[in-house]
Amino acid sequence: MEAAIEAILFTMGDSVELTQIAGAIGQDVDTTRKVIHNMMDRYRQEERGIQIIELEDAYQMCTNKEYYEYLIQIALHPKKPVLTDVMLETLSIIAYKQPVTRLEIEKIRGVKCDHAVNKLLEYNLIRELGRLDAPGRPILFGTTEEFLRSFGVQALEELPVMDPVKVEDFKAEAEEEIQLKLDV
Repeated sequence: MEAAIEAILFTMGDSVELTQIAGAIGQDVDTTRKVIHNMMDRYRQEERGIQIIELEDAYQMCTNKEYYEYLIQIALHPKKPVLTDVMLETLSIIAYKQPVTRLEIEKIRGVKCDHAVNKLLEYNLIRELGRLDAPGRPILFGTTEEFLRSFGVQALEELPVMDPVKVEDFKAEAEEEIQLKLDV
């Protein structure tokens, strides 16, 4: 029972009502309350890094406040997501073309972008904006506030604009490259 209660409280993160815990482990409310209070006492006696707290008729697993200083050492140095060239390229397409579908991104890049899109979603740099009203109802992607914060801009309008001459040069280079591949 204790292991099941521990798993429930750990997984849920937030407080869980006593009646829900009792129902999940197949016990009555009084027995469940006693088991949880025994766990709370044992955690305290063993000076564990976690504790169970009671919030009205609910319980939550959280960090023992005596160990906050150790958590702060880790929290002060959060792991920064590393953006690969592929992710940066995908992100720039989304930033400049949003709302954009995965298929449109792949058409521009010329290769699949599933992994890059999934990582950008995980890093909260892009989000789903809804679905395109077209066959298959593809997902539309756009940037997030975290994207703006990460790149130091307050609005998308502040993103750098490419020089039209350079854009034409890039297009010409790309067309030459395609022609060379076709000639081979």
